Amino acid sequence: MKKNKLDIVYEDKHLLLINKPSNMLTINNSKNEKNLYGEVYNYLHKKNQKVFIVNRLDKDTSGIVVFAKSEKVKNMLQNSWDKAIRKYIAIVHGNANNYGTIKSYLKETKSLYTYSTYDKKGKYAVTEYKNIISNNKYSMLEITLKTGRKNQIRVHMKDNNTPIVGDKKYGIKDDFKNMYLFAYKISFIHPITKEFIDIELDIPDKYNRLIKKEN
Repeated sequence: MKKNKLDIVYEDKHLLLINKPSNMLTINNSKNEKNLYGEVYNYLHKKNQKVFIVNRLDKDTSGIVVFAKSEKVKNMLQNSWDKAIRKYIAIVHGNANNYGTIKSYLKETKSLYTYSTYDKKGKYAVTEYKNIISNNKYSMLEITLKTGRKNQIRVHMKDNNTPIVGDKKYGIKDDFKNMYLFAYKISFIHPITKEFIDIELDIPDKYNRLIKKEN
């Protein structure tokens, strides 16, 4: 968000897509922190429109969040969400392989990590990645979600020995205040108009600066 204004990347009478900044909750919690849902509610309320959230991002993850302006549209999108293409850009520690697929079962626990892996009582999760560029410290990855589990990318990058830079929960100790995980691309069929919605955002400058810095 810039100057307390929503960074709107797409809007029509059915949908609203926002580029969420990092360090902001997607929706409110018990602490009543400032959150994206509240900002969107205020924006649409002034237009006498309702708001329904379709997907969420972790507080420290930036990028595209989809809102619907009716419950019908929200349900239609969520019922076909497994067909949506969701891609992220991440900067991770280490030199990742050129390509990779990470598969595991993620189960919520009360331990240090929100989700543990390789427990078949959990939910099956699949993450694909492609290494765009590496330097002597970091790799920039394009990550494709094949399933949508809570904290999935962050846990899988940890399991891959390439934790996300700035990830305070699943990463390693570093000096970065913000996490380098950005939901930069989403593609899906519009549930009402049936047109192909294909939104791709520019990679933030700080990502490019970091990956070039150490070369």
